[in-house]
Amino acid sequence: MAPQVVNEFLGYLKDPDSAIAVAVIKTLTGVIQRCNASTMMEIENALQEAAAQLKAAADTPVDKSITLSSISVTAVCQLFLRYVTRCFLEFADFDQCKAQLIDRGKMFVATSLTSRKRIADLGHNFVRDGMQVLTHGASRVVTGLLLQAAKTKHFSVVVTEGRPNNAGYKTAEVLSKAGIPTTVIVDAAMGYYMEKVDMVIVGAEGVVENGGIVNKIGTFSCAMIAHAMKKPFYVAAESFKFARLYPLNQSDFPHNCTDENVPSETHPNMTVGSPTCDYTPPHYISLLFTDLGVLTPSAVSDELIKLYQ
Repeated sequence: MAPQVVNEFLGYLKDPDSAIAVAVIKTLTGVIQRCNASTMMEIENALQEAAAQLKAAADTPVDKSITLSSISVTAVCQLFLRYVTRCFLEFADFDQCKAQLIDRGKMFVATSLTSRKRIADLGHNFVRDGMQVLTHGASRVVTGLLLQAAKTKHFSVVVTEGRPNNAGYKTAEVLSKAGIPTTVIVDAAMGYYMEKVDMVIVGAEGVVENGGIVNKIGTFSCAMIAHAMKKPFYVAAESFKFARLYPLNQSDFPHNCTDENVPSETHPNMTVGSPTCDYTPPHYISLLFTDLGVLTPSAVSDELIKLYQ
């Protein structure tokens, strides 16, 4: 049975519009509110334990109907716990410190809820009339940006189906209902369609220290094809997805990478590889649209320093 912290976290995620970061912060704020601690150290220990439970839940999902990103969960937990440490140093009075942490958690949630709108306001200017845009996977941030652009411009979108969970169909449904001409293609057709599109925009499960991203499997392939055909490759992601990780290759980051939607019976000498995410190095990325502004990949490390200082 999942602990209370995990159940509360999953409960927040039942809302289809709830971001992982918002659910994490609400859960950790709840831990502080319920905590009977009398010292700052006890609060920090309680939060550390809760963060460990949330990370474990992301690595081994309790509810298969909810898609979790271990990188997103880890990044937000690290950021909040860093603020807790700073708060302990700033406030000598325990009650005042606890109240400040709760207020900060609520403020973070409010700010996070506006992040997508800010990204859409910044990024939609890069979409121009008559363009054809390619996107991969299902990103609410990217969808919001494209919907914002569609209010004043006419363009079309090519969406990869996003195997193995076919996440692209969700994106295509939302865009087509909004009146945007949308074409769904098989993932393997990215190269065929890339020469016809004007730009690529994807979301991210996590943005790492060197400005690269971890995202749905196939993003790396998409970025390499775009690079080869000299098409701009943009990433739209909230700053709470900035993670203190520095991967050097595809296996050098923590993730729950085996999808369960694979054949149940195989030949004894055959295995099925079905990773859910991959790493795209920064030199394939043109720009990142974030709530902190439009950033080059090299600027991500500077922003991480500001977030964690």
